[in-house]
Order: sequence, then structure tokens, then C-alpha cells
Amino acid sequence: MSETTRDGLDRLRARTRGPVHLPGTDGYDGERLGFQRLDPHRPAVIVGAADAEDVRAAVEYAAAHGLRVAVQATGHGLGRALRDGVLITTRRMSEVRVDPESRTAWVGAGAAWRDVVEAAAPYGLAPLSGSFPGVGAVSYTLGGGIGLVARRHGFAADHVRRIDLVTADGRLRTVTAASEPDLFWALRGGGRGLGVVTGMEIGLLPITRMFGGGLYFDVAETPDAPETWRRWTATVPEELTSGMTVLSYPDLPMVPEELRGRHVAHVQVAHLGSEAEGRELVEPLRALGPRLRDSLRALPYTEGGTIFAEPDRPHAYRSRNHLLRALDPGALASLIASAGPAAPVMCVIGLRHLGGALARPPEVPNAVGHREAAYLLNVLSPVEPGEEDKVRALHEELLAPFAADALGRSLNFGYGPPEEDELRAAFGPETHRRLAGLRAACDPDGIFQV
Repeated sequence: MSETTRDGLDRLRARTRGPVHLPGTDGYDGERLGFQRLDPHRPAVIVGAADAEDVRAAVEYAAAHGLRVAVQATGHGLGRALRDGVLITTRRMSEVRVDPESRTAWVGAGAAWRDVVEAAAPYGLAPLSGSFPGVGAVSYTLGGGIGLVARRHGFAADHVRRIDLVTADGRLRTVTAASEPDLFWALRGGGRGLGVVTGMEIGLLPITRMFGGGLYFDVAETPDAPETWRRWTATVPEELTSGMTVLSYPDLPMVPEELRGRHVAHVQVAHLGSEAEGRELVEPLRALGPRLRDSLRALPYTEGGTIFAEPDRPHAYRSRNHLLRALDPGALASLIASAGPAAPVMCVIGLRHLGGALARPPEVPNAVGHREAAYLLNVLSPVEPGEEDKVRALHEELLAPFAADALGRSLNFGYGPPEEDELRAAFGPETHRRLAGLRAACDPDGIFQV
């Protein structure tokens, strides 16, 4: 390490309240690892930011030493791993402040959705949180944010009021529709690459309860379940948001006995209405036949994470996705068969029904792409080191039959290093050009990893 670098690190440590870690030091691995464990960040320096001033110090240090910057809160959506740059972790910046009068919440950069849900609930309010409570609220919202009640209330990005952002010049900016209209447009749905968000103010909704849960079908016994769900989605009101996950559960002791060793179609339902209305709406699904599990019930919004029942243990995975204008029944049937028990690696098929409020423009325009999509299709696989190419090829093969109806990609469901064409496909050409221009203006030296 040169004297210049050593002096720079000393000054960085003197400026920050949070820890500064180097490779090989205590705390380095614990700080750099997030939920996604395949090919994690290996930075030259980690700044565990405690506040916005720590973020400013880290960005200025990186700029002064010609280093790139990446940001990590929970690490669920890790894209391209950082090498030899500065990683800013925001997990300590998890403060949530609720203003019940204005129905807003200030959300720190490291807060997970469970933090926001729990803070808002005592006031009879809720955020447009995602299906997994442990996901970082800010990063989710920067990518658009398709939540539990998205068909009724739109993208999480549509409900942002203000964003605090540290840009490449080390400035802390307050970004609103009035103060920085171009940045405000871009940050809400445009993903990363414009700076480091230190916090955001979001609108909350008067939601306390809903009707929801899951219906689990054995695909071998109820092969019509996926197609029935597809047809059913064309009949439901926008007060009902649903999804479907199809996977082959391993025959292992840690898997619930009723699911163990079975090819399962799990339909997820979240209905903003009465229990009686919800039960009537789901009756066509229940009429399919026996369920391995049926967890549909009236529940508080605070228990919304039980609807999708997603795994909460860090692991290694990769995925690819399509935003679709329609869901072709023949392609769907082929996908369910090809990604089933005979697939060369485990595949988790995830489908989300979109439309409704998601298709309508927000009051203040933002960069969210492909609002006209009717469905989101995602294929995810757990991956061991060295299997990346094989899994990527399989995912491309499985998604190929849907190409005719594909509008583009979702940033929030791209778990892995994105190729340039995938980033372009997340937006229309005009939006992509505008975002690229703003990134070049805000970060002329390209220090922020997109």
C-alpha cells in the first residue's frame, strides 16, 4: 500500500462514523456478503456507512483514487460484483420515521420492507412493499417495485415524494419533482448509476388488512392448475394481485412433508376487499381439486410476507426474466414440463399478474419501463460455482418460446450480472437514451457501477 493510499484511508476513517474494512481484516467478509452468495463483491475498501456524511466521504475517497463504487443494503439483487473498488454498505442506515398526518414515511437507505411495514402499522398505514419482507426498500423502489397490492396501487416508485442522493462530486442533493425534475424522473424506476441514495420519502396507504395466502397444487395430480390460473387472471378485478410459483421440491427432511418430492404449483393471492369477496373470487381455483396446502385467510398486512412464503436463508442463485404482453398457453405448458423434475438443474418458475394500476401513468412521470406488460415471467435456479454458463443457457432455452410476446426485462428480477442488451431491454429506446444521458452528466468519470 502506497503512502498516498495509506494517508487517504486514514483520512477516510477519521471522517466516518461507521467502520472501514480492508481485505483480510476482521469484519470484511461479514460486511461484504449479502443475501445473494454467488460471486459476491470483493472490494478493496468497504465503508459501513452510518449516515449520509459517511456516504459522502466514501464517494469522495473513491473519486480521488480512481476507484469504482457499488452500494449494498441487503444484497438480494446483486448484479455485477465489484472488484477492487469501494463498496458502501447501508445496513446501518435503517431508520424509518412515519408521519401519520401526511401519510408518509422517511426510509433510510438500509431499511428492509419489514422495517417500514412495522413502523407504519400502528398508524393504520402500509407501504407498497414487496413479497419478501427482507428486501431493501430503497433498491426495490429504484427498480420500480412490484408489490403485494400492485394491481390496485401501482409501482412503489410511483409513490416516492423525495430522494436524498450523493452524486459523484460528493454533493448531497435533495431530489424532488420541483428541485431536480430530471433526476427525480430517473431515480424512480431507472435503477442505479446516478449516485448513492441515502434515504427516500414515500407515500403510505390506509391498508391494515387483506384476504390472501397460497393454494398449493401437485402438478402431477392437477396438471390444469397453471393454465387455470392464467385464464382466471383475465377475470379478476384490480383489487386482486396474484402470482404463481412452480417448482419441484427436493425429497429432503427440511421440506414440509406435504410438499416433499412433489412438483408443486403455488398460487399466491392478495385481495384488498372483504373475506367474502376474496373467497368468491378464488373459488374457480379451489374448484380445481385437492390442495396440498390452503393458507387463504383474512390477515393483517403485517403478515403479507407469508403469502409468497419465499426462502429467507442466504444462498447462491441466478435468474432471467421477461415482461410479457400476453402469456401463451402452449409456451406455458411447455415451460412447466421442461422446468419440472426432469430439468438438469432445479428451476423455480415465477409468474406475476400485472396490469391494473401498474399500466397507468403516475401523477408525476418516472422511468419505469414497459407498463403495458400483462405478466412477469422469471426463471430462477440455485447455482453452484462453475454452473453459471450451464444455468444461463438453460434459462435462455426455457424463455425462448415466449420471445414473440416479450416486451423487455424487469430490473428488480434480474439476479445476476446484466448484459448491456438486458439493461437496454428494461426500457424503451427513448427512456434508455435519456437515462444514459443523465448518468453521463451526473457521473462523467463512471465511478458508479450500474
